[in-house]
Amino acid sequence: MRPRTPVLVAGLWMMGTMMSFIIMTVGGRELAGQVTTFQILFWRSLVGFVIIAALLTHFGWHQVRSAEIRVHGIRNVVHLGAQFCWFYSIAHITLAEVIALEFTTPIWTALLATLFLKESLSGWRVAAIGLGFLGVLVIVRPGFAEVEMGTVAGLGAGFGYAVALTSVRFLALRDSPLCILFYMMAVQLPLAFLPALEDWRWPAAGDWPWLVLVGLTGLTAHYCTARAMRLAEAAAVTNMGFLRLPLIALVGYIAYGEALEVWLVAGALLICAGIYLNVRDPKAHGT
Repeated sequence: MRPRTPVLVAGLWMMGTMMSFIIMTVGGRELAGQVTTFQILFWRSLVGFVIIAALLTHFGWHQVRSAEIRVHGIRNVVHLGAQFCWFYSIAHITLAEVIALEFTTPIWTALLATLFLKESLSGWRVAAIGLGFLGVLVIVRPGFAEVEMGTVAGLGAGFGYAVALTSVRFLALRDSPLCILFYMMAVQLPLAFLPALEDWRWPAAGDWPWLVLVGLTGLTAHYCTARAMRLAEAAAVTNMGFLRLPLIALVGYIAYGEALEVWLVAGALLICAGIYLNVRDPKAHGT
């Protein structure tokens, strides 16, 4: 049997990330209008913290020791902001557009990983970055169409997730996945709680299953990502989620009657072409 390469195994972990985010996207749409965005983030963090505390009690709290507390802190402040933008955009634009704009994450990650992790920036990745930004321009069409706040939030989420993912690559080589998840919940829980108090409302009975599901899939998504980041470069790993667009577009069409616009499809194809070039980059596979 041919041995599995690290990039292939990382891709399998990223499939888990992809499916987790699809479920969480649907959960966020179901909760939109029922509770505020910060309340979604608070309950998501609380559910995650309870689960992580139980796992650490079983596997050992020694795993939370880290020499990179500052990086954990910065990473999770940025990540919380990205999550706010993401859940906000889910409530205001189509699911397919949210995912298409989130496709800028691999492009930003390739650039940030080059600047801060000293990963290579080959001609393949330069072309990928160019195609990615061209795709964003096609989707947003500044000057030709009214740019909604949901669209701006989607772009902000893409950049924020890239910063967070680049940080995870750095942390994954030093700390365990449980350690990374613990500090994510420990930092984000109080940060989300304070603004959630401004317009506090208790979730209705029908909201609780979605809140638990959002919290659970948030954990599984980041656990799978952390495992993938230990195996391959950040730029290569983040490129593997492009299948989310057709899948989430199908969910949006079936569940919410959302149609695909030609500009969204064209822009998404350009971004996917950039991601494909990044995957084909020989340096991502160590060749």
